[in-house]
Amino acid sequence: MSVDWDRRHCARKGHITYSPDEPRLREKLHASTAVGTAWRCLRCGDFVLGEPHGSGPADRAPLVPRGRALRDLFILRFLAVERVLRGLLVILAAWAVWKFSNSQDAVRRLFDDDLTVFRPVAHHFGYDLDHSPVVDTIQKTFDYKRSTLRTAAAGLGAYALIEVVEGVGLWFGKRWAEYLAVVATAAFLPIEVYELTEKVSYFKIGTLALNVLAVLYILIGKRLFGLRGGHAAFEAQRRGESLLEVEEAAGEQLHGGHGAPKEPLPVRQRAADQL
Repeated sequence: MSVDWDRRHCARKGHITYSPDEPRLREKLHASTAVGTAWRCLRCGDFVLGEPHGSGPADRAPLVPRGRALRDLFILRFLAVERVLRGLLVILAAWAVWKFSNSQDAVRRLFDDDLTVFRPVAHHFGYDLDHSPVVDTIQKTFDYKRSTLRTAAAGLGAYALIEVVEGVGLWFGKRWAEYLAVVATAAFLPIEVYELTEKVSYFKIGTLALNVLAVLYILIGKRLFGLRGGHAAFEAQRRGESLLEVEEAAGEQLHGGHGAPKEPLPVRQRAADQL
């Protein structure tokens, strides 16, 4: 059973109606009923009682995502949430490394004291703390230079910033964010593959699979880097799915329009779009 993204979104966010100045197009979007005036929703196509939310020339109407465009926006926002959450976690890691670099000696002494206390207990249960891989890894970090730790913290902070900016851009459906997502995600894929060669885990496999699918989906679906016609083809497809475009094309066919095909309406997206 397929999901009706248009009606589902309208049920959550409400309908969007518009009264175009063009008489023939306005007729198709307007209806008079016994209980009042109704206008077609630009997203789901249902008639809604009440006055339109806006009016003016058709080329000034808001570009309302519908159909595949709305589904794509939902997927992008899922990726946006994942990117922002990852960025916040990396920020915490950067802060922890920075704090550790400023109190490295104190943490070392505290760790050695605790290790001395727990060594008899661990020995009683047959666990050798002096040859533990975990303890050995922690002790090695105490030998890192403070400048190295601060450089690592700065690198983590820069990575976190990229993730957060990318997530915000994807949430609002910005094309530059799609390019950033593809480039940034693809750049870290070799590192994720290398980590799998060191140690395999379901979490690492799932993360790698999600990132590969995200890169392919955005790269091909959004026609980046000139693929499948590039940005021009993407914009033409998005405009072609607009309800106003569909109705205008139907009106041309109904009235037997001849001659060269009419160019699509230059529908423009506004900041007031209700996504």
